[in-house]
Amino acid sequence: MTNFTYSTAALEQLQKSDPEIFKALMDEEVRQSEGIELIPSENYCFPEVYALLGSVFNNKYSEGYPGRRYYGGQENTDIVENLARDRAKALFRAEYANVQPLSGSPMNQAVYFGLLQPGDTILAMDLSHGGHLTHGAPVSHMSKIFNFVRYKTEQPSGKIDFDKVRTLAQQHKPKMVLCGFSSYPRELDYASFKKIADEIGALTFADVSHIGGLIAGDALANPMDFGFDVMTTTTHKSLRGPRGGMILAKKQHGPALDKAVFPGLQGGPHMHQVAATALTMKLAATDDFKLYARNVIKNAKILATTLMEGGSQLVTGGTDNHMMVVNTVAWFNLSGDIAEKALDAAGITLNKQMIPDDPLPPLKPSGIRLGTPAATARDMGENEMKQLGGLMLRTLRAADNAATLAKLREETKAICDRFPVPGVTKDRPFDHKARSAA
Repeated sequence: MTNFTYSTAALEQLQKSDPEIFKALMDEEVRQSEGIELIPSENYCFPEVYALLGSVFNNKYSEGYPGRRYYGGQENTDIVENLARDRAKALFRAEYANVQPLSGSPMNQAVYFGLLQPGDTILAMDLSHGGHLTHGAPVSHMSKIFNFVRYKTEQPSGKIDFDKVRTLAQQHKPKMVLCGFSSYPRELDYASFKKIADEIGALTFADVSHIGGLIAGDALANPMDFGFDVMTTTTHKSLRGPRGGMILAKKQHGPALDKAVFPGLQGGPHMHQVAATALTMKLAATDDFKLYARNVIKNAKILATTLMEGGSQLVTGGTDNHMMVVNTVAWFNLSGDIAEKALDAAGITLNKQMIPDDPLPPLKPSGIRLGTPAATARDMGENEMKQLGGLMLRTLRAADNAATLAKLREETKAICDRFPVPGVTKDRPFDHKARSAA
């Protein structure tokens, strides 16, 4: 049986053509297989997705939209893009879908440029309180083009005070009210956001990039059910698809959004990505995926409880979704970058993270961010979450002890050995370590 990701023949050809890249690829398979991925924005895609990402659709330029292309030879690309759009609309209960954005940032930029004018005001979540760079962080180009006003969460609860959001909205009269996050562990109150936006005549925009899969799996609320104008999601995080972006909206916004994506921001779509997105939409509509989505949240709650019972301080005191943010300075006296490196040495991959109004700089912040989509995709469950939580606590308490970290790495590997990475099989006639060292 060969690896789902690529054939043995292709690997052998790669080894001859570029041994350095080949070795990096094999070493990355080993790293992913022997360690656990807890970065909440990362996941293992469905094995079938690899087949499309490495397919002949990669060779085809398809500028335009189905039935309105600028190049010939589009009979098959039109089929896959129409399937992707129709399946996305059905899955998310939306009237319109655009599946061409190359990633999450241009996806959000297309919404701004499609529905607003430069200089318009947008009300969005502050970056350190859980927002995203594309939500108007001062270092982003979008903040130079549009006027972003930022709301924050209340501390230590992490709740959003909608009276304060309403006050900001009435004071600044934004053209768009944006909700969504990259590091907020709680469910959002879409009804309250919609009510405030309606009061001032603003558009409503939800960026659900992190939780798109959990919404598709009916494990979290869907903003489109609350009448939002537009919703965006990446396709790779909790959806387990290819790296890319997707815009869903009311039908009336479709023409403007289509023009904003192409020709406004990008040229030909990546049709191998679009084909893989179509497949992902089909798989995300299954009962198996609904179970996966529920288990992601269940695992996150178990892991959060394990960490808190062990003395960790979690931002918002827990989680409602797939992620959590740990204040490593408060309990372990470790900055987030040091904690990240120590956990990496123990085979546990996550990322350093700012906490609300963090007094430390972004590259040496006060916390770490972690989540359970990838671990759940490996079929890990309650016992493994408790084991991993215990490993994390022991690692953070021994962050400067290389010998202890090496032993903890072996414990992590023992857990991971029982749960192969989807699509990376161990029964092919291919020795990772021997080949990567060749």
